[in-house]
Amino acid sequence: MTDWSDRLARIVETAVAVYNRHDTTTAAPIPDEPVLFVANHGFGGVFDLNVVAFGIAHRASGDDRPVIALTHQVAWQIGVGRLLEPFGARPASRKTADDALAEGKHVLVFPGGDVDAFKSWKDRNTVMFAGRTGFARLAMEAGVPIVPVVTSGGGESVVALHGGAALAKTTGARERFRLSRLPVTLSIPWGINIGMVGLLPYVPLPTKLHTTFLPAMRPQPDEDVKDYAERVRATMQAELDHQTRHRLPIIG
Repeated sequence: MTDWSDRLARIVETAVAVYNRHDTTTAAPIPDEPVLFVANHGFGGVFDLNVVAFGIAHRASGDDRPVIALTHQVAWQIGVGRLLEPFGARPASRKTADDALAEGKHVLVFPGGDVDAFKSWKDRNTVMFAGRTGFARLAMEAGVPIVPVVTSGGGESVVALHGGAALAKTTGARERFRLSRLPVTLSIPWGINIGMVGLLPYVPLPTKLHTTFLPAMRPQPDEDVKDYAERVRATMQAELDHQTRHRLPIIG
């Protein structure tokens, strides 16, 4: 980050930390080497509280290695990608990730993409990777550990009435923007909206956020990509279940 982007990030993180009563748990120190942070979405792709929650938790961890966040191409298609680049966002690609790791930087990825980002309210506490395994292959081939990062509460920042898979297909959003979801939401200030909340800024409800950095994971002997990816997802789901077991919506 540049000096000005770091200052702005600190202001946003402080505001979210107070407004959303953010708590952080670090279950184990972050390894002193480049890692692949694997995180879950709350709600939203470009504008998601879970992204800010990661920033708060990472800063609190004391780890000062730069982080490159792999971000859906739609951010650049709607004209906000370049505004996010000073904060470490880059268009998601294998080359971007490989280059960042080779430079000694961390990489942050949300493997569930829009499937995880635009979940309906009933699925808000489910880690949805939709069978995607590319993140596990990346970590295995780059020889870096995966550090799972789990945040609860972000899915309650808006009321997602419907995931909108059929809408994405019928409107052509899947082909034009690579979006498989166009959710129907109720949010501030947009009211009932189709598709744009989370791509454009919204005022989140004062939902309590909690982020946990789990211990680093590496592939087990003879473990293939699919099994490694599922083990990471299952570990994250178990942590999200733990965080939300006695949770009251928004209150925490």
